[in-house]
Amino acid sequence: MGFASFVGRVFFASIFILSAWQMFNEFGVDGGPAAKELIPKLDLAKKHISSPLHVNLPDIEVRQLVAAAIALKGLGAILFVFGHGFGAFLLFVYLLVSTPLLYDFYNYNPNEPQYSVLLSDFLQCVAQCGALIFFWGMKNSIPKRQLKKKVPKPKAA
Repeated sequence: MGFASFVGRVFFASIFILSAWQMFNEFGVDGGPAAKELIPKLDLAKKHISSPLHVNLPDIEVRQLVAAAIALKGLGAILFVFGHGFGAFLLFVYLLVSTPLLYDFYNYNPNEPQYSVLLSDFLQCVAQCGALIFFWGMKNSIPKRQLKKKVPKPKAA
C-alpha cells in the first residue's frame, strides 16, 4: 500500500511540477505567456470586487503573482510527493486563489463556446482541491506509530 500511495502522489503532483517547470522556462522579463493571460482576468476580477465594495484595490504586479504561482506549485508538489501535509496546503492555496481567476466561466453565458471549457476546467480544479482535502484527512486520521514500552524484566534473585 505504501508504494501505491507514493506512485499516486507522484502522478498527482506531476501535473503541478510540469506546469511549474513550463511556467519557469517561459517566465522571461515580462512574466511570460502566463502573465499575458492573467492580466485581463485579474483586471476583470478587480473590477468585480471593487465596484460593489466601492473601494479601489491596489495594483498587483502580475510578474510577481506568476513567480508566486511557480513557487507554490513547485515547492508544494515536491513536498506532496514525499507525503508532507504542508505541500498539500501549498497546492490547496494555489488552487484556491488561481481557480476563480483563471477559469472565470461566470463571465460568460451558458450558450457561448468558452463557457463549457472554462466550467470543465474549473470543476477539475475543484476536484483537485477535494483530493488534497482527502489527503489531509487521511494523513490526520492515521495514528502515528506508537513506540512499544519495554516491560522491565523481573530481576532474578
